[in-house]
Amino acid sequence: MSDHSSIAIWLTGLPASGKSTIVAALKPKLEEIGPVEVFESDAVRRILTPHPTYDDAERDLFYRSLAFMGAKLVSHSVIVIFDATANRRAYRDFARSLIPKFIEVAVECPLELAMQRDYKGTYQRGQRGESATVPGLQEPYEVPLNPEVRIDTTKLHAKKAAEQILEYVKKTISS
Repeated sequence: MSDHSSIAIWLTGLPASGKSTIVAALKPKLEEIGPVEVFESDAVRRILTPHPTYDDAERDLFYRSLAFMGAKLVSHSVIVIFDATANRRAYRDFARSLIPKFIEVAVECPLELAMQRDYKGTYQRGQRGESATVPGLQEPYEVPLNPEVRIDTTKLHAKKAAEQILEYVKKTISS
């Protein structure tokens, strides 16, 4: 595999918007192109911040670290998928500044539907006051202004969403 396939894809959206489901469908398709590493925010947090507070300073450090690790892998021709809410544009913009071929995917889902889909209980904890930093509830979620790909999970299933992202990836790699 040559360096032209070095790319990162950041799936951003509200918690429970469908990011992980799309990533599960996308990863095997990308593995046909080259090696793939997924940075799923909950898994990475367990290592970097085992007792997360989700305050601004911690989030800033977490997302800067995530972007740095992703950029390092991309520089070694690994396709990187970020499966992370990254509720502030600045987090995603920082990653874009480090990674020349960067694709931002807006995973769009109304808050009410995300709350219904929430198998982790994130929104329930926020509503009960057990968490004061849930994006979409107490914390703002800054939607991407100009994402390369938009996925409306009310209209598109994960497999079709993955195909749409893959099509864009192939076009970007060949350019």
